Amino acid sequence: MKTITFIGNGNMALSIAKGLKDNYKIEVVGRDLEKLEQFEKDLGVAIDKHIINGFNAENKTVLLCIKPANVEEISDYISGRARVIYSVLAGTSLSKLKQNLNPYAVVRTMPNLAASVNRSMTTLTGDVEFKEEAKELLGAIGSTLWLNSEKEIDIATALAGSGPAYLALMAESLADGAVKQGLKRDDAMAIMRGLFGGFGVLIQDIHPALLKDGVMSPGGTTAAGYGALENGNVRSACIDAIEKAYKKATEL
Repeated sequence: MKTITFIGNGNMALSIAKGLKDNYKIEVVGRDLEKLEQFEKDLGVAIDKHIINGFNAENKTVLLCIKPANVEEISDYISGRARVIYSVLAGTSLSKLKQNLNPYAVVRTMPNLAASVNRSMTTLTGDVEFKEEAKELLGAIGSTLWLNSEKEIDIATALAGSGPAYLALMAESLADGAVKQGLKRDDAMAIMRGLFGGFGVLIQDIHPALLKDGVMSPGGTTAAGYGALENGNVRSACIDAIEKAYKKATEL
């Protein structure tokens, strides 16, 4: 069984590890042994645990799951050249990763939180000789898409990486709206979850505009609600959210 070395033990590392644990041996590198032990407990399988200071990454397959601001700092603690680094760091360029960590190859990846249930939408770019390995590795946690530039993956970060937060806001707001009109909270939440579950299947094969047109009959309830969303500039706000998140990714 191949070994995957996680550098970093936060929520994203745990989400990805949950998707990989059945097919790979997991090794985790962090600052705090107690937190590494908690990571192991949360993951539910035995892992190899290492403190980052003095860790040798020679010829390892590394999943880098730290904060973007800490790249320079951890370079002082790690020795050896990884065979490849798969980085989940938003906005952190290939050149910066190569300059600081000196691996043989780098692939930038942008999974999202659905990795923990094997339904991530993960975008990839970097050293093309690792394209197929990257798709196989990250394919263990959901769908993958290889992009041809770092600009594209920064845009994808704003869409798929940050997207669960946008959809969570929409889900919560719709449920709140139903509660405001008199529906019990538990019932509103159950209906909202069913809505998102069914929509997630439909959107795979049907264009959003066609889905909308299929539901909206003339002068009906959907048309009334849809008009309220347009009046609230929801469409414009969603477009602006992608722009703001993309610009932030380029600034990190």
